[in-house]
Amino acid sequence: MLVQRILSIILPVFITIALGYGYARWRGQSVRIEMAAVNRISIDVLCPFLVLTAFASKDFDLAANLNLIVAGILISLGSGLLAWPVARLLGYDARSFVPPMMYNNCGNMGLPLAALAFGTAGLPAAVALFMAGSLVYFSVGIKIIESKRGGGGRTSWKFLTSPMMIAMLAGIVLAATRVAIPDGLFKSMQMLGEACIPLMLFALGVRMLDVSFTSWQIGLVGAIVCPLSGIAVAWLLDGLFAFSADQRGQLYLFAALPPAVLCFLVAEQFGQEPDKVAAIVLLGNLAAVAFVPLGLWLGLAA
Repeated sequence: MLVQRILSIILPVFITIALGYGYARWRGQSVRIEMAAVNRISIDVLCPFLVLTAFASKDFDLAANLNLIVAGILISLGSGLLAWPVARLLGYDARSFVPPMMYNNCGNMGLPLAALAFGTAGLPAAVALFMAGSLVYFSVGIKIIESKRGGGGRTSWKFLTSPMMIAMLAGIVLAATRVAIPDGLFKSMQMLGEACIPLMLFALGVRMLDVSFTSWQIGLVGAIVCPLSGIAVAWLLDGLFAFSADQRGQLYLFAALPPAVLCFLVAEQFGQEPDKVAAIVLLGNLAAVAFVPLGLWLGLAA
């Protein structure tokens, strides 16, 4: 039954997030220090290994997933285009509102959901969509945030030197050239990479301790606009691309995801109304309880 399958996919994800939030509430503000090392290891080591092994896997076909990567880029860009007039109409600063609409939680939430929904064989496609969303956000999205700041464009390209992007680029090269990593080394990296999936969800729950309902109006609008704009673009692309059944499911799941927690961290770094972005992230992730099942239903039913 489709409803039971959707529940079996989303319940473990939200329970893990809830456990992280419960741990943070129990430990208090000191949990930030405790989680700092864990988050650093996840970002610098575990997640890059997850990405690299997903691309380097024998199951990943770069040519077969190229249409999915293009579709992911178009969903991210299209969501930003649809969000821009909403920001202008409601008087929001586009630098605060538009980037979170372009970059959804395709890492912390999307990868675990894809692994549960489509198995380990579906993880490479989810990583491809994650790469597409990351490329758009860390180029166009950061450029929007930087606008009128006189940053000279330097920050926009710093993401290319991050472990995550190096792993993505290396993985693409390995996938394109079909060069295989030795089995022993591959298995070690794969085990480390898979460890980041529950850690990302737990860390997402802990991060929820930092956000509040202060700016609930913009948060509520963002929580609705982000998944609906993504789903609208995915629906349009569904008629243009020849997706397989699993790719269609991955596409709609990706489109229905809420704004990424990373958007709050970036807004805080740039001083770009972090309280409002925090509200968008918080309410967006709470609203995912409704929109993620909708995306799964659209994708799996199709």
